[in-house]
Parts: sequence; C-alpha cells; structure tokens
Amino acid sequence: MKSIFTDQHLLHNPQHEIFRGERVPCYEAVSRGGIVREALLTHGHEVSAPTEDAGPLLTRVHAPRYLQFLEGAWEEWLALDPANAESQPFPSVWPIRSLRSDVEPADFIAKLGFYSMDNGTPLAAGTWTAVRAAADAAVTAARLVVGGERAAFSATRPPGHHAGRDFMGGYCFLNFSALAATALQDGGAKRVAILDVDYHHGNGTQSLFAERNDVFTLSLHADPRHEYPFYLGHADESGRGEGLGANANFPLEPGASNATWFAALEEAITRIEAFAPEALVVPLGLDAFSGDPLSSFHLTGDDFERLGARLKAIGLPTMFQLEGGYAVEELGENAARVLNGFEGA
Repeated sequence: MKSIFTDQHLLHNPQHEIFRGERVPCYEAVSRGGIVREALLTHGHEVSAPTEDAGPLLTRVHAPRYLQFLEGAWEEWLALDPANAESQPFPSVWPIRSLRSDVEPADFIAKLGFYSMDNGTPLAAGTWTAVRAAADAAVTAARLVVGGERAAFSATRPPGHHAGRDFMGGYCFLNFSALAATALQDGGAKRVAILDVDYHHGNGTQSLFAERNDVFTLSLHADPRHEYPFYLGHADESGRGEGLGANANFPLEPGASNATWFAALEEAITRIEAFAPEALVVPLGLDAFSGDPLSSFHLTGDDFERLGARLKAIGLPTMFQLEGGYAVEELGENAARVLNGFEGA
C-alpha cells in the first residue's frame, strides 16, 4: 500500500502537555512519526512525500479566521515577549455556554481559549508548518485513491479528528479526514463514509458533517461519559437537519471486550453498506490497543490485522488517516498490521 509521510511533522515538538490538570510529557510524542514510517518500510509498504497542496480545501473545512490564527499563533506569542520562545502557551479561559463566542478577543491567551476545546493541545514553534504538511499528506493520499489506488495511508502526525471548523483539541489542529473526504468528493465520489476506530470519539469530524447527508460519519469509541472528549459521541446523536440519519456512534463501556468491539464494528459496517458510499475514509486511531496508556480496550496486533481484512471486505476505495495511538513503541507495528490485513484479504 502507498503511504504518505512528511518529515515536517518533526517541527511540531512540544515538550509537555496538561493532562487532567497535571503537567506531563506529551503522549502525542514526536517519535510516533518515525516509528510508524520505519515499520511501514520494514513490512514492505511504499512510503513517499506529499505531492498535493491542501490549501484550496482548507477553507472548505475550517473557518478562515481560525486558519489565520493558527498560522500566526506562534509569532503572536513571541511578540508578547521574546522569552516566550522557551515556553508553551496554554489557554486558561473558554467561551462556555452563556459567554459570547462571536467576538474574537484581542488578548492572546484568551484568543487561544477561544479556538480551543481543552488545554491539552500544546502549540510549538513549528506547529503550523507541521499540520499544514500533514494536510498535504492527507489530500495526497485521498487523490491517490481518486486516481485508482485501492487504498492509501496518510501516515503522518499530529492527529486531526478532534479538530472542528473553528477549534483545536485532543492534539488536533486540522481535520485531515474531513479534508480527505472533501478531496474524494471532488474526485467524483458523491457519497463518502468516514469510519473512525480511534479509542476516543471523533467529535470534530462529527460536528463538521452533522448537517450533511452526503458524508456518513461513524465512530467506535469509549463511552464519552467516562472518556475524552466527554461532551459528544453518545448513541442518540444521529445528525441534524438534512444530515439526520447520517451519523452513528457506537460508545462502548470502559474495558469492553474484543468481541464487543468487533460486534460494534459489524453494526457500523452494516450501516455503511446501507448508505452505499463510493469511498471510505478510516481515521485510524490505534489507541484501542491493549497496551495503550490512554485506553481501556484490549485489541492486539492480530486484532488490528483482522480489522484491516474486514475493512477490505467492504469493497470500497479506502483512505486511511493516522490518528491516536500512544503505546509508542508498538504504534508502527500496529499500523502495519492493519495495512497487512487489508492487503492480504
């Protein structure tokens, strides 16, 4: 399988995050990227750099003023004090419920909260360059599929499925799966399904397509009553307006068995087949792995290979997008096992 990877991911290298109120080393570590790349090469998968420009698609997925903020955020942070080059900014206030979210603040930290859903998505000097290159990778992989490849994998970082039209969160700044779906539709796929298998619900992706009936979003994930993102991902969320019926969530209890996980997968695939899409996007979170520090699920390498084979059996042109997975040493092998299962089916 052709995989797209960019060394620009190295430029997004924050040193710490805030996790449940504590300062800790980043779970979304910079080493994730290289480990995935090396595993793909070891397993014989072709890895190349992006060749497409995602720029024309960005404002079709994200709000222009949000993109403008992301692009200039680090420079704005340094303009406050050059010594800020040695520290990471984090939001401390958010425009929740009765507060206004239509007027962008002038204060930088307030602006950071304005565009964030959490304080666990750290910015670094090269964040914009890295996520912009990752967007190019996602669009390149999608256009390989448009061009006739049975499947392709955007294998770079950081992840993207928590990012919405005008907000970042969960280590995510741009929504790469949404960009891929848009590229697939531009290439002729009138209906696209997005099947998210990350341990955490893809809230950003759901929100982006909630009122559309040409993109069916589905997510298998830990019950948001217990796990991030907490405030979206319940089973009764089925879309709004014209998009009613074009979203399906499969929240699973903490510690759910592999049998339960695969039963939910089968239910999701049944829904996909009824929708009859012309292409499939898979936000490939690998944090359902039994050894992941942010997960309570129990998938093994063999299970990931089984997942790949089952996705192949759907029979659709498929674009994979790397998402979560924080058992870093095993991440590459698990990614390769999904691709191996897909190719071997």
